[in-house]
Amino acid sequence: MNKIKMGPQQFLNPKPVVLAGTFLDGKANFITVSWIGISSANPPTMCMAIRNIRYSLDGFKKNKTFSVNIPSAEMVKETDFCGSVSGLNTDKVKECNFNLFNGVLDNAPMIDQCPLNMECKISKIVELGDHSLIIGEIIESYVSGNCVNEGIPDIRKINPLCFCTLTAASMGYYGLGDFISGTGSV
Repeated sequence: MNKIKMGPQQFLNPKPVVLAGTFLDGKANFITVSWIGISSANPPTMCMAIRNIRYSLDGFKKNKTFSVNIPSAEMVKETDFCGSVSGLNTDKVKECNFNLFNGVLDNAPMIDQCPLNMECKISKIVELGDHSLIIGEIIESYVSGNCVNEGIPDIRKINPLCFCTLTAASMGYYGLGDFISGTGSV
């Protein structure tokens, strides 16, 4: 096979898309994040990278909590909006008509329209060049009742968004593809 050297690139695609929530300046704010993933099973932990210039980063640092809201493919317009405008000048909750709810943590607002929500307590923030890596323990998870099948979340009913950044022509939001196999474990 002929391989072409491409240099150090961010080719891990597609990436899950979430709306990460915090309180800042007395209001709930959400930022679209696609650099996010699970980092530990015990304790259940996730991490996300936020560009250091983002308004929301101050809320994460001050509150030491955040929410992760998994939008469905039907929420692509709102998801893109939350990643395109700053909460410094825009009330994203109002503009997107989000209905919010609170869980067990203060300052981790969650979006009711998102089929899956998690609230996290920040355990560490690591400065990495132009981004900060926020590591948070998942304290509680919530799933919409219509997205549960036999007591567990059904990924097809959740219908989450993914984001691709390989090329300008392919950059954008994608839905899930077909189920391929149920063998093995990761």
